[in-house]
Amino acid sequence: MTSKWPTEAVGNCLKRLSLGPHPKLQTRHYKQVGKYPIVDQGQSLVAGWTDDDQGLISSVLPVIVFGDHTRTFKYVDFPFVRGADGTQILKPRRDIHPRFFYYACRAIDLPSRGYNRHFKGLKEEEIPLPSRVVQNCIAYVLHRVDEGIVVQDLQIATYKDLKRATMQELFTRGLHGEAQKETEIGPMPESWIIKPINEHFSVVSGGTPSRKTPAFWTDGTIPWVKTTEVNYGMIRETEERITQAGLDQSAAKLLPPGTLLLAMYGQGVTRGKVAILDITASCNQACAAINPDDDVVDTKYLYYFLSYCYEEIRQLAHGGQQQNLNLEIVRALSVAYPGIRDEQHEIIATLDPIDRKIDLHRRKRAVLDDLFKALLRKLMTGEISASQLNLPPSPSVLTDTTIGEFTLNE
Repeated sequence: MTSKWPTEAVGNCLKRLSLGPHPKLQTRHYKQVGKYPIVDQGQSLVAGWTDDDQGLISSVLPVIVFGDHTRTFKYVDFPFVRGADGTQILKPRRDIHPRFFYYACRAIDLPSRGYNRHFKGLKEEEIPLPSRVVQNCIAYVLHRVDEGIVVQDLQIATYKDLKRATMQELFTRGLHGEAQKETEIGPMPESWIIKPINEHFSVVSGGTPSRKTPAFWTDGTIPWVKTTEVNYGMIRETEERITQAGLDQSAAKLLPPGTLLLAMYGQGVTRGKVAILDITASCNQACAAINPDDDVVDTKYLYYFLSYCYEEIRQLAHGGQQQNLNLEIVRALSVAYPGIRDEQHEIIATLDPIDRKIDLHRRKRAVLDDLFKALLRKLMTGEISASQLNLPPSPSVLTDTTIGEFTLNE
């Protein structure tokens, strides 16, 4: 990253810390609740809690926590206990604004070395060092956008919790207060029916055109969905596209809008998630594409029911090192539904507004994330200055529909 300001190696910007007897807490000792937050090298700011104050870090705040293996950076200005191996505590010199240093580190494109350590490489990287006044301005602007992102994350989490609670009520008690019955998939209204998915839907997989054949990918016009893009809600765009030749000469299929996709493979939390196509598209072989054979069960209703059963579906996966679902498992999934379509539509109408709220806040977050990345690059290189920004008068504006008013005067 070329900057108009003088630069210095990260290692030379650090103040030597003497943390004394502050042992790192091993993961097995993390608790769900406790007096003190635990910060480690994971993606979340707080990884767990503890009641043990033996390793409490409080006198040197604020500090930047760097994940030696994960390359994550965290700005920590509250007392915390350091988590397990790979958690580096960084404190910049007195002449460097701590939050500016944090953002300057985030602007570094630090190459991955897998699960090896990265701290040595980080210390050799150069960061810009403008005047302290400029550092303060840059830190302020970037922090404001960061705050907006946090607000969106909280809104998304709140509506997801509401959706889970609402689905729990709807799929166990229904809408009309009728008596319940116990079934192999849990309690549900007495009049509801249980059938496997393939009773009313066709289930097929997609395919991946050969990566060795450029004609299958170059200038492709057909959206191609990967499992990582199956993440609830509507799929309106994809990262990659294939050509007609790629579609014709592979197992990929052209799927109409309204197709329900279920991720059969995927590490972490990907496996078992669902989404609905809002476009004509294809998908890879790790996705199950589900379309109705009749009009007994609404596809949108099935989407919500499978969302509700996410954890149970994940547990059906099998295999060795990589646990996966397959088409046979998906086709046999039990679905509970009201026999009256109008009741299915009422359930859809109850859940749709919550999904729209989640989608709205996701899109706002994406706008803010793109804005942050652009500002980070331009401010750290000196391509623009903080004084050139039309900064809204309140951080709350960043979460409103007027996000677009936060512009760069270039």
